[in-house]
Amino acid sequence: MKLEAVSIFVDDQQRAVDFYTHHLGFAVSADIPMGEHRWLTVIDPERPRGTQISLEPKGHPAVAPFTDALASDGIPFCVLGVADVQAEYERLTALGVTFTQPPTDMGPVIVAVLDDTVGNLLQLAQLVG
Repeated sequence: MKLEAVSIFVDDQQRAVDFYTHHLGFAVSADIPMGEHRWLTVIDPERPRGTQISLEPKGHPAVAPFTDALASDGIPFCVLGVADVQAEYERLTALGVTFTQPPTDMGPVIVAVLDDTVGNLLQLAQLVG
């Protein structure tokens, strides 16, 4: 058994796919029209058989209060692993990405938190050592 896909709830699917591909470097894996919305997934292009991220619309009534509460409390919705948090911070900042927490050494991990522009905070994490 393996984790096939994980959902991130987004305010706007098109803005989400633009941000996740152009800024974060993911590639579109699936983009299937489904009425008003799309089955839209992105994937690490270096691991095309890896776990997909489904960019899900915030249609369910429970989703917006949940994701809004996490963001207002400064809690990241998920963690993305990177080789060098400082380098990613500098690259993304140059692209205009807003960070709510700059790179911070937490002992065994260095983390930073960014706003994905579609309602979520994401944490970048680099394992140390």
